[in-house]
Amino acid sequence: MTDEQKTPAGPRPVKAPRGTDLNAKHWQAEAPLRMLMNNLDPEVAEHPDELVVYGGTGRAARSWDAFDAIVDSLKDLEPNETLLVQSGKPVGVFTTNEWAPRVLIANSNLVGDWANWPEFRRLEAEGLMMYGQMTAGSWIYIATQGILQGTFETFAAVGRKLAERDGRDADFGGTLAGTISLTGGAGGMGGAQPLAVTLNGGVCIIADVDRSRLERRQAKRYLDEIATDLDDAIARANKAKEEKRALSIGIEGNASEIFPELLKRHRAGDIHIDVVTDQTSAHDPLSYLPTEIAFEDWKQEAKADAEGFTKKSREAMARQVQAMVEFQDEGAEVFDYGNSIRDEARHAGYNRAFEFPGFVPAYIRPLFCEGLGPFRWVALSGDPEDIKVTDEALKELFPENEHLHRWLDAADEYVEFEGLPARICWLGYGERHKAGLLFNQLVKEGKVKAPIVIGRDHLDSGSVASPYRETESMLDGSDAIADWPLLNALTAASSGATWVSIHHGGGVGIGRSIHAGQVGVADGTDLAAAKLTALLTNDPGMGVIRHVDAGYSRAVEVAEERGVKIPMEPHVRD
Repeated sequence: MTDEQKTPAGPRPVKAPRGTDLNAKHWQAEAPLRMLMNNLDPEVAEHPDELVVYGGTGRAARSWDAFDAIVDSLKDLEPNETLLVQSGKPVGVFTTNEWAPRVLIANSNLVGDWANWPEFRRLEAEGLMMYGQMTAGSWIYIATQGILQGTFETFAAVGRKLAERDGRDADFGGTLAGTISLTGGAGGMGGAQPLAVTLNGGVCIIADVDRSRLERRQAKRYLDEIATDLDDAIARANKAKEEKRALSIGIEGNASEIFPELLKRHRAGDIHIDVVTDQTSAHDPLSYLPTEIAFEDWKQEAKADAEGFTKKSREAMARQVQAMVEFQDEGAEVFDYGNSIRDEARHAGYNRAFEFPGFVPAYIRPLFCEGLGPFRWVALSGDPEDIKVTDEALKELFPENEHLHRWLDAADEYVEFEGLPARICWLGYGERHKAGLLFNQLVKEGKVKAPIVIGRDHLDSGSVASPYRETESMLDGSDAIADWPLLNALTAASSGATWVSIHHGGGVGIGRSIHAGQVGVADGTDLAAAKLTALLTNDPGMGVIRHVDAGYSRAVEVAEERGVKIPMEPHVRD
């Protein structure tokens, strides 16, 4: 190979191949290859030149050299080989078998006493680790859509609670009709919030220090408008609320300043805020901008003095969290959306930080008890028509699930694809494997043009130990037990997943979570059908048994109704 033919060593535009021509030797290796590349597509990734997909520093690969080596390894991978990836770097290829995963990934994992940001940053600076977030380092990120339905479900639950409290008709124009929600963070995950609120009929004000993020969400129709200043945002929000018209409004500015100011305006009667949350990148203090530092100096200041920057960042977060607590004092519905901002505020000395709940115990846990969670799929063909085919097929498969039908219709109308066409919906135990088999049959019969990748967020019913998010306030006090995500990953690896990942940190930060991901590929073969049946039964089954073990009566009922084997008599605690 001549120098001219070699792959460039540094940053370059990356886009996943489309169509049916293989770059690897088989679809089970082609799928992770395309999904890795899709994670770094400029339409998908937040900072692709830096290999950052989302979440502040969540990377798809440790370096460009490592990225190239992963790509080369996948292209050469045999159907009975497994590639091992350690924090974004390929470290080995072993002969295994056809049922074994084609890729095994571990990201950001540190031994307990060393599981802190300073140690992680030291190792990262030495080139020994990277932060994988959740779906960034596991190559199944599908841009902002990936969290959209989960966010929609959360805000729907919030709306139902408010409607019940206030005596409103929750079905009139959506559960949040006539309300205003305030939030922060319009990045890859947080950017789903404004559309989730408006799909529920409400008004949303969302703050971000980075105007380009607001503009990006507006360009993809996740955000309706960008206000010129706070007075303009208030005026637009009040008008839309009065008209019971759904509207999302972006405001450029620091949430640690905007939240307290809007609290002041709320108390003065200028605006009435009904719901308050946040999805800034607070899990990593270096990804949250202190008020004393200019936006253009952000990276330089964080790199020059990480410890000093962290202190200032936490102090800013404390001011934001204090405003959130005081909004709750005023009667607003307030919740943590899983970014550890409460704990960061606690580190800054604010002793009321945990007076509002996390979103999982407040709204989502009943769904987790049924093994319900985010089921996502991607058309490897690159043809949006394949997603339309899967949407319609799913509606035929589950004809009585009106909620699913409404969601798929809304997604078809409002969601613009970013990168490879993809979709997400929430399915539970007993449903996911049926969807997987359906997709595999569509591939087999040629009704879609290429195989379908089937994965999920790590934010799932049985795949994570995260005491400030998914496992907060478990009935039996088992919030921090990390055996469950490890068992989940082992189960996925032994059930036919195409690739499996175990990560540390995710959306809440180093030292605060362990989580696992799995991805399968519907390639139309009988082998894929067998794998998907096992994988998509056992994976959500982990959510059921996790919550049975913790004593949730609904999980016990689900296990009995749907035939999940539980070796010991469960101890119901609710």
